[in-house]
Amino acid sequence: LLLPLVGQAQFLEGVEYTRVGPQPVETGSKIEVREFFWYGCPHCFSLEPSVEKWLKTMPKNVQFVRTPAVFNEQWAVHARAYYAFETLGITAKMHNPLFHALHVDKRPLLSADSIAAFVAEKGGDRKAFLDAYNSFGMQANVNRATQAGHAYRIESVPTLIVDGKYMTNANIAGGYDRAMQVVDFLIKRAAAERSAPKK
Repeated sequence: LLLPLVGQAQFLEGVEYTRVGPQPVETGSKIEVREFFWYGCPHCFSLEPSVEKWLKTMPKNVQFVRTPAVFNEQWAVHARAYYAFETLGITAKMHNPLFHALHVDKRPLLSADSIAAFVAEKGGDRKAFLDAYNSFGMQANVNRATQAGHAYRIESVPTLIVDGKYMTNANIAGGYDRAMQVVDFLIKRAAAERSAPKK
């Protein structure tokens, strides 16, 4: 009797995920999957392989959004670094290497200058990074990330939010790969809710 259910995992509200928000999404017609993270967080580093694997099979009706969590000034340094990577179009080149440098190589990349030197090591432009990091609009990015964290009442990272209204993480889901399975389940739920007739 259990065989037909294989591959059709069902997850329970209040167990593997909770309801949050709802908050408006930035992705229009696509379902938003938002990850709150911090480069200094070992659990975020551990989730990355599962996220990278999931991104390769991400449904076409979904858009993935990374949001650096900002709980204090140290976290803000890493948030600025992330948005500087985005500004320069080097996120794919720097995101995982920065995680690796912090957690595997145990490098204290905690300041703009140290991260700029790291960027240069990886073939990036040190000055361009610092210009982006210190740019006029950068504080607005950090403020938006901070406000998003407050809106969703983020208390820990990594946290995954689906379509502005469902939250899961590896802790409640039961593991890193399982968290992404919960995300897939919630994407289907969110898609069904979007297409349901309005009452």
